[in-house]
Amino acid sequence: MIESTAAASSFPSPWRRRDREEGQPQTPEPGAALLPTPQCNRKQTARSRAWCSAVAGLLAAIGLVLFGQGAWLHAKAVLAQILLERAFAQALATGETIKPWSWADTWPVARIEVPRLEKNVIVLDGSGGQALAFGPGHVALSPDAGEPGTAIYSAHRDTHFAFLADLAIGDEIRVRRRDGALFRFRVTGTAVVRWDASGIDPLAPGRNLVLTTCWPLDARTPGPLRYLVHAAIMDDASML
Repeated sequence: MIESTAAASSFPSPWRRRDREEGQPQTPEPGAALLPTPQCNRKQTARSRAWCSAVAGLLAAIGLVLFGQGAWLHAKAVLAQILLERAFAQALATGETIKPWSWADTWPVARIEVPRLEKNVIVLDGSGGQALAFGPGHVALSPDAGEPGTAIYSAHRDTHFAFLADLAIGDEIRVRRRDGALFRFRVTGTAVVRWDASGIDPLAPGRNLVLTTCWPLDARTPGPLRYLVHAAIMDDASML
């Protein structure tokens, strides 16, 4: 009798077979471990997926906008320099003030060249926001390059003065003014200072040049620090 009972318990009963066929919860086999079955809320999962998709789409859109803005700034900088080169060439030929486009409130005053880096850029009159959007600006109240004192040129770190990161002590910087005079400077040092404590004296003895931009050079937000490249005129500097 005991043997028949044990044998019978080793086969699933008709009730268990029917449970499986009808899709009903199955009666656990003797000795089966009763583990918790994870429950899946399909509506909650769908909402989570929709939310993740929306967030991913928003982040992608923001990335495209930021990329587009950065690309536009660089494209504008490149296009502006082409127009500025034309205006500067006309100024050299005629000796007159030539605006790069009719509505411009600034004009080319000089060209900076760095032979070792094969870089050149047109400098505009003034260092306000409108001028710096298109090129380096000649800071007001500082003398023209090559004149007694310290000429100061300022520009954005991610466009026209990005090459400042590669300038080294001893590098030559050439500045041709719109009157045709060409002056050669030698880089003597660099410094990081607060914007309101630069220590630059436009009336300092000698004939000097300072190129300045924001610091850190790889930052994407404004800050109070400025990066300065100091240069002094070379002995045989003037080359008309």
